[in-house]
Amino acid sequence: MSGMSARDTEGRVVDPLVAPVAGVVELAAAGHRLEMAREVDDVAVIAAESALEILGASSAALCRIAQDTCRTIAAAPPSRDVREVLFTQGSLRAEQRPALRALISDRASWRADVTDPLSDAVEVGTLRDVGGTSALGVPVVVNGAVWGQVTATRRAEGRPFGERDVAAAEVLAGLVAGAIARVDLEGQVRHLVADDPLTGLGNRRIADSAADHALASGQETCIVMCDVDGLKRVNDELGHDVGDDLLRSVGDVLRRITEELPGSTAGRIGGDEFCVVTMGHHRADVQEVVSRIVAEFPLPHGAAISYGLASTAVTGAVPARTLFRRADAAQYRAKRARARLRQLSLPPQADPAVTAERMLVYGTAALGRASAGVVARLCAVAAGAADVLGGGEWSVLGRLDGGEPAVVARGGSPADLGSDAVLVEGAYGTWSVGVGASSTAATGDAVTTALQALVAVAVLGAA
Repeated sequence: MSGMSARDTEGRVVDPLVAPVAGVVELAAAGHRLEMAREVDDVAVIAAESALEILGASSAALCRIAQDTCRTIAAAPPSRDVREVLFTQGSLRAEQRPALRALISDRASWRADVTDPLSDAVEVGTLRDVGGTSALGVPVVVNGAVWGQVTATRRAEGRPFGERDVAAAEVLAGLVAGAIARVDLEGQVRHLVADDPLTGLGNRRIADSAADHALASGQETCIVMCDVDGLKRVNDELGHDVGDDLLRSVGDVLRRITEELPGSTAGRIGGDEFCVVTMGHHRADVQEVVSRIVAEFPLPHGAAISYGLASTAVTGAVPARTLFRRADAAQYRAKRARARLRQLSLPPQADPAVTAERMLVYGTAALGRASAGVVARLCAVAAGAADVLGGGEWSVLGRLDGGEPAVVARGGSPADLGSDAVLVEGAYGTWSVGVGASSTAATGDAVTTALQALVAVAVLGAA
């Protein structure tokens, strides 16, 4: 049996029938670990640690290759040798390293040994610089292109790397490539599912998840609900492509807000509705950042952002849905206040009596077609009134569970309440309706009274 003996990487005598099995077991373990990786950084660490173990190396690394430049992204074990740290943390250019150049162009693995006169002189020089005696590198090929390389180094106490070591490293590189491709694909899927394709912000699901996480932390949680004033006008006058650009501008503003509030999340809820969820920031600080950023970065085409804030410091421990609702109500109040200021400088151009009569006719007809239920009836009234007033946007609010008024339904196309429109409101009991009106529509007492009468009929008729 002595004639069939072999030595491992540490020079120990082993049975040659057992040694390959050990390598297979270690590769299988590496494969299982790589299956659990969810980020490229995780893959890199596992790759370096696995190469160290499988190859019996003194050090190992996974390197990223891009634009003919090789950079180490994970190494094992962490080195305290200044020479090795400088080598592994620097960037290597293919034009200066023949072995790296061949790996990129021909996907050729390489070996270097300080005692072998045929080894690449550049790699041998590097080995001597870091106190090594043998090294290897194998390509990591992802989706048909060289993504990086797995490298390993041995010092004087280990034997030089051989063909079996290169073969084992190539198998490991294949496992690493598969893990990187999977992680990259999963990241693309997460991006498609989680992000709003127009603005690049998170979608409603991401915003809800961020709110749940923030509330579970026990820290002060704030939700800022935002609305775009002027989107309908921009779409109508300049086209939907310009409107899309406007929404992207809103996304840029919200990203600036999150940059100043670490740990916050910005999302597009839908249409022209956006939100920012913060965790661990005092509401006064959030208010200051939002108001300052909105003022410093105005939207193009005369559009503007209306926003409202709700905080657990005021509401106490409440579900995320309640906090979103409170923020939405605050945003609605802010928009309404702006509309009232605008209304003072925009005298109605239509006859209030004629407008009130038309509203009663439209509203009564809408109630006749409406489904049962107070919300459905109020929505019908609001939509009919919006048609008469030409503002487009309308909202139904109710005091739920005796709390503050909250938006329970909204519709129409957002009107530019900040520049060329005003708001008409009608209320009865715990319910109210707000309707955007164009600057040319009559909004006097007669119109308001007509809307209030329709709201009362809608509520009483649903009882």
